[in-house]
Amino acid sequence: MALIHSVVRKPFDFAEQALGKVFPAQWNPLLNLGALGFFFYWIITASGIYVYIFFDTGIHNAYASIEYMTHEQWYMAGVMRSLHRYASDALIVVMLLHLVREFGLERYRGARWFSWVTGIAVLMLIYVSGISGYWLVWDKLAQYVAIVSTEWLDWLPIFGEPVARNFLSPQTLDNRFFTLMIFMHIAVPLIALAVLWIHLQRVSKPRINPPRGLAIGTFVSMLALSLVFPAVSQAPADLAQVPGTVGLDWFYLPLYPLLENWPGTVTWTAAFCMTVIAFAVPFLPPMRKLPVAVVDLENCNGCSRCHYDCPYEAIDMIARTDGRPFEAEPAVDASKCVACGICAGSCPTSMPFRRVTGLSPGIDLPDLTMETLRDQVHDVCDRLTGDNRVLIFSCMHAVPAKSINVPGVASVELRCIGHLPPAFIDYVLSRKLADGVLLAGCSENACHARLGVEWTQARIAGERDPHLRARVPRERVRTVWVGRSGSRLLESELSEFSSGLSAVPGIKVPPAGPATRERDKVDA
Repeated sequence: MALIHSVVRKPFDFAEQALGKVFPAQWNPLLNLGALGFFFYWIITASGIYVYIFFDTGIHNAYASIEYMTHEQWYMAGVMRSLHRYASDALIVVMLLHLVREFGLERYRGARWFSWVTGIAVLMLIYVSGISGYWLVWDKLAQYVAIVSTEWLDWLPIFGEPVARNFLSPQTLDNRFFTLMIFMHIAVPLIALAVLWIHLQRVSKPRINPPRGLAIGTFVSMLALSLVFPAVSQAPADLAQVPGTVGLDWFYLPLYPLLENWPGTVTWTAAFCMTVIAFAVPFLPPMRKLPVAVVDLENCNGCSRCHYDCPYEAIDMIARTDGRPFEAEPAVDASKCVACGICAGSCPTSMPFRRVTGLSPGIDLPDLTMETLRDQVHDVCDRLTGDNRVLIFSCMHAVPAKSINVPGVASVELRCIGHLPPAFIDYVLSRKLADGVLLAGCSENACHARLGVEWTQARIAGERDPHLRARVPRERVRTVWVGRSGSRLLESELSEFSSGLSAVPGIKVPPAGPATRERDKVDA
């Protein structure tokens, strides 16, 4: 499975890097697939409402009303029809890309199974809605889609009479059936929107709107496409004739030639197996779940920072249970926790300066505790030599910093860069364990744990608690958001950072003594 993930992931890494040279990190289309999906949905909705105003819902006049919009009111209704068509195609593209990318990034298993399963359901609903929309145009393509669809459905004994009979002759189809298709085309997207809302319930602070610049650029591009290549109908449907050659929409209808020519036994069996596999993927094979975050009430004052920083709504604040004079305490939902460690990085008691008592913050990862992290820092820093020693804190989902074999450089791997409390940077520099600290994480706007890079940037900038102390020279701290394929960039940034450390003043720290030890206790 790891090999499959790697093969799927590499094209996305390459495309992400290539687009990163054209777009700012926040505008990279590959890093905004979910938000673009919502954007296309709203375009489909707005254009669909306008088109519906001029659409004749009767079976005999539907085609004529579409032709009126396309050719006579091309400047508005025609553009809206084209926007509706192209946004529908684009929605399928970004949804499929989003699905495959999440698979490659392994963000579909464990606690993330819920988002995957609901996402598959949304994709199926969007396909049903899009296919039903082709019926409404009632041209040769609509006739072909109607016949193939109903014949395929008739293979299952779920209807009292064969549905395909409605398309045998002009006399067998009436407005009631057409009204049903209109209802489906409107109702199914609304159901999909409701499932999308459910889809986001385990995600904190979801991005449902693309950056303004990306949204404007995308809309202008689609508008230009609609004007240059407007969507047009094929010849009108004629039930007295079997449709000959038709032009297919390969976004929604790529399987229709197979449905037409393969036996129903084969196609229904394949559809059933593919559906089961799609829903079962998060559980095949069973994933080794990492131990979830654990709360230590002895060191927790109920500040709620872990609750607000958790990317997956895995931490709730409940009434205090230990009798201490605090209002609330965090409660970890094991079914939602992905063990990213961002909560431990947000805890104000994750203080490495603490020596009088053990380093046990209010919330921590049991298999990679803050005390273990501090011990790792000392172990690797004790082996550092040279004048410009650099300690790299790296995310396990970014470039493996341990592979960098350079004198004077050591690394410590984290679950997520947001797992690192800013106090550790202060600790390393003030204790002169290293001369500089470099943070290497996922690409900006593409954090594996969603918010780790964003929260880390805000903490270092002093915009989010816990923040990095003002006494720490920012010139001795470097952040490099390189992702998995940015090894060359990391080495280049590391070389530049290391060579410039000699000219940077260090942290002024009082000599060790009672006052310093007392201050460390306060920090703890």
